[in-house]
Order: sequence, then structure tokens, then C-alpha cells
Amino acid sequence: MCGFVGFTGKLENKKEILNKMMGRIVHRGPDMAGDYTDENVALGFRRLSIIDLSEAGCQPMTNEDESMVITFNGEIYNFMALRDELMAKGHIFKTKCDTEVIIHGYEEYGDEIVGKLRGMFAFVIHDKKNHRLFGARDYFGIKPFYYTKLSDGNIAFGSEIKSFLDHPKFIKAVNERALLPYLTFQYSSMEETFFDGVYRLPPAHTFTYEKGSVTIARYWDVNFSEQPITMEACADEIDSIVNESVAAHRISDVKVGSFLSGGVDSSYITACLMPDKTFSVGFDYNKFNETDYAKELSDKLGITNYKKLITADECFDAFADIQYHMDEPQSNPSSVPLWFLAKLAREQVTVVLSGEGADEIYAGYEDYDVSSRDAKYRRLPGCIRIAAAAIARKLPYFKGHDFIIKNSGRPEDYFIGQAKVFPHNEAKSILKPLYTDAPSPREITAPIYARVKDKTELEKKQYLDLNLWLPGDILLKADKMSMAHSLELRVPFLDRVVMEHAAKIPSKLKINGIDTKYVFRRAANKTLPDEWADRKKMGFPVPIRFWLREEKYYNIVKATFTSDYAELFFDTKALMKLLEDHKAEKANNQRKIWTVFTFLVWYKRFFIDEK
Repeated sequence: MCGFVGFTGKLENKKEILNKMMGRIVHRGPDMAGDYTDENVALGFRRLSIIDLSEAGCQPMTNEDESMVITFNGEIYNFMALRDELMAKGHIFKTKCDTEVIIHGYEEYGDEIVGKLRGMFAFVIHDKKNHRLFGARDYFGIKPFYYTKLSDGNIAFGSEIKSFLDHPKFIKAVNERALLPYLTFQYSSMEETFFDGVYRLPPAHTFTYEKGSVTIARYWDVNFSEQPITMEACADEIDSIVNESVAAHRISDVKVGSFLSGGVDSSYITACLMPDKTFSVGFDYNKFNETDYAKELSDKLGITNYKKLITADECFDAFADIQYHMDEPQSNPSSVPLWFLAKLAREQVTVVLSGEGADEIYAGYEDYDVSSRDAKYRRLPGCIRIAAAAIARKLPYFKGHDFIIKNSGRPEDYFIGQAKVFPHNEAKSILKPLYTDAPSPREITAPIYARVKDKTELEKKQYLDLNLWLPGDILLKADKMSMAHSLELRVPFLDRVVMEHAAKIPSKLKINGIDTKYVFRRAANKTLPDEWADRKKMGFPVPIRFWLREEKYYNIVKATFTSDYAELFFDTKALMKLLEDHKAEKANNQRKIWTVFTFLVWYKRFFIDEK
């Protein structure tokens, strides 16, 4: 696990610039640094040694005739099989690391090498013979990849946006269109980031730069295609596939542990992995501590559990650093405990396995289910429900408005993913006019839904979350919070083989009126006790609601909401009303307050404190 930076152009002090950019991401790779420069390109690399700990695995890495150079962040779990395949075709390997497989695979297969990789990855190959840069990001977006056009017409790219700040041709500015949708989604939801002109490469896409132009192309997509199968047979297949994926993800030359909460996802991973150590965090606040569940399971499995209880002071003290490492504002409250969880784990291990992705691929979210009340209404013919929803959307809000729209059966009309903080119109009402000319949530989700217009309601919701929520929120914080502490986080559920099997599971086995991700729980039950396999999803509860009613933390947020820089973006009187109403318990505005507070903390860190 590592981090890379790079840029094109003919600057004289290229190496000095590159080293400054690499210094920004030293946390991603504290073990080793490497660089490559020529007349047209500069590539930099920071290494966290996981496989092949010798210096032979350092990057940037070249092929035999040095006509190609690669920088790569990630892990390829089928690299040994690919290595054998390439050796049989005459390729000569100098190392035992997965990086070399990608560069030889590119020599042999060209751009098609991407479809042969199993793992998490972001990489760039400098193909000197063909005068092009070729890169890619993994299937789910586990590893980050950013790029931008510089003021001199060249480009920069890398694992983290903050590395661009040290390039003299990068112009730092806030993307005025990013704030409005963020207030609804709680994360940056467009390809252009919060930094003007900086883009993220979408998951499952390639990146090509040649003749001064960038081309982005999709190379893989989820294909939902239900296949008939019994509950028991499906559970057996899931159990076999998950165990195989965990085995593939445990390959390492350093210590491997696992994150463990009280839920089924991380518990299943832990039981399959059987590491020496597990790690858990909670809050020293009533009903916000589930570490006892993790300790109990660890004891049953004979594993040592390390846990920590986090205080409010610790969270507020670390919050500016959390947003700095996040690169963009991201107000999912679980990012905060994840920061401390990664820090705790890094004291003992270098690699952890975690349970991200199970809810998206096996349909675990409550929003995917239909309540008994909804089910009764849905007995009406679909054409009537769709017509009623179309009428309701045009009318002023009334009691039952959202119910009618939701039960049209068309998630395109109401479902934007697992977070919805501010309604779009309310978000516009608290912003200064400069920041209201931005796409609506529906405009952002429409192109994604268009790719699955013929799929079921459940599959559409899953597909949207797989393409928006998962990379934009869940995986972003997983990568940034773990790498901030030089910890590699692996996610065995987010594996191409696992996904391709899950895409064939009938909807009735995923959600059946008894539970969400039902067949997945039956598979987990083959390894876990009933109380873990059947435990309801808890997420990562954070007591923000209570903190914001305590004088100390209320005053911290108040000072931010009434600051000069807050007035650049917001109607600060409206912000203070949200805060005052919450403190007085007239409303529960915790998520709205935290989302605005997060953005302002991020802005201050990057645009006021940054020298």
C-alpha cells in the first residue's frame, strides 16, 4: 500500500517540486521513497511495505528496457497466477511484488490488463514508446485517483489532492458548484471535487493522456442478472466465496488484523480470517459503546481484542486533521471513530481486513426494504402509483407527499443513496447566491440510474449506492482514515469474484420480509453464532446530538458559524437558528449542523491555515 504523485511538463526544478509533493503524502508510505523524471514526466512514490519487503519492490518501477515506468497504489491478489502466465509467455521478472505484474501485463495485453486484475488499485504507466500515460482505478473505487489540468496546460495526478498544492502551476480555488449538493449528500458527489478543476477518476475507469488530452473510459460494470437457486445452496456458495476472498486478501509479509464491531459484516470477516488481533472503538457515552460485543466474539474465537473509548475532546481536537486527510469535506460521523480505530490498529499491525461493502452488494440497508404499510399501498397497480407520484411532485408539500413518491416503485424519483441531510431547497436557502448554481441531487443520480433503467427497484438502489455512496463516502473515509496512520485496509467483500456472484442472487433471497441481506446472514451463520449473524445493522453511532447541546462544544461550533469565512458561503443567521433550535431541543439538527461545520473546518484548514 502506497501513494503516488506525478505531473507532465518541462519545469527546470522538476525533482524539487516532486519531492515536495511526495512529502505531502508521506503518511501513505513511510517506509521508502522513489522518484523518476525525464524531459516530459515526473513520477513520485511513497511505499508502505507489505509484500516483498526488500528494496526490489520499490517504485517507480521500469520494465527490462526501461521503455515503461509505473507507479502503483494497491494490492493485486491474483498476481502470482498472472506472474506465472506472463513468465510462460517469456516475460522475465526481477521481483516478487505485484507491481511488476501490472507493467509486464501492460506490455503483453495493453489496456486490457485492467480486466485481468483482482484487487484494489490505482496506477499510472508512463509508456515512453507510445508517448502516453495510461492508468486505471479499481472496480469499486477502493483506492483513490485524482487528476487536474495545470495552468501551463500540463497535468498532475496522484493519490491525494493535497499533493497538488506544492506544484507551482496548480491554482487552488473552491469549486463553487460542489457545496450545494454536498449539503444534501454529506460527501462530494460529482467527478469534479471541491477543488476547482480537480477531478476524481471514477471506479472501474481507465485514464489515458496523450497528445495533450485526457480520455476517461469505463472498463467494467456490475451486471445484475438473477439466477434461480435455493436459499441453502446460495448460502453455501456465499460462504465458500467469502472464505476464498478472505484467504486471498490475507496474503502479506507483515502482520494482519481485523476491525471488529458488533455487526455481522466485520464479525464474519474476523471469523473467516481468524487473526491474532482485532480492534474496536466506542464512545465514553451512554449507549454509544458496542465494544463489549466485539470483545465477547473475540473471546469466543480465542483472539486478542484491543479497544478504546473515545472522548468528545479527542474528537474535536482531531477534527481539523481528519478533514485535512480526507482531502474534501465529508461529514459522515463515522469518519471520526474510524480515525481513532485506524490509529489503535497501527500500533499493533500494518494490515487490517474490514467489512465494508456487504450492505451494498447483499442489500443490507433498511432503505432497500418495503415496510408493511408501504406493501399495502403497493398492491395498487404500478401505473396508478406512478401517476400519483407524478402529480404529488408538482404540488406543494402535504402530509403523505413523500409516501406517495417513494411508493411509485421508481427510486429515480426519490432515492439518492444512504444519506440525505438537507433537502435541496433548504440547502439553497442557507447559501449565498454564488453557490446555488449547481446540480440538484436528481441531476446527479439520473445518469447512474439511466444505466440500469430496466432493472428491479432493489437493483437500481444497489447500483446507485455502488456507484455513488460506496466510493464517495464509505471507501473514501476507509482509505483516507487508514492511510493517515500508515495502515493498509483491505475489504474482502468488495472483490470482483464476490460481486459477480452476488449480482446473480434473486432479490427474494436478499430481502424477504424477515430481514435485509437475508441469505448473506444465513451464510454467515455457518461460521458465526446466531446472535451475531442476526444482529441488526448499527453503523458507527456517534453522540453528536448530545455534544452539540453541551456548552463547550456548542461554543466551538458557534464560533465557526459566526466567523468571517462562514459569511462567505452561508446565511449565518440561518446557521445559528439551526444550532440554537438544536441546543434548545426544539429540533434534532445534528446532521445539518455537523455537515456545515465539517465544510467550514475543511475550508479553514486548506484555505486559511494552509501557507
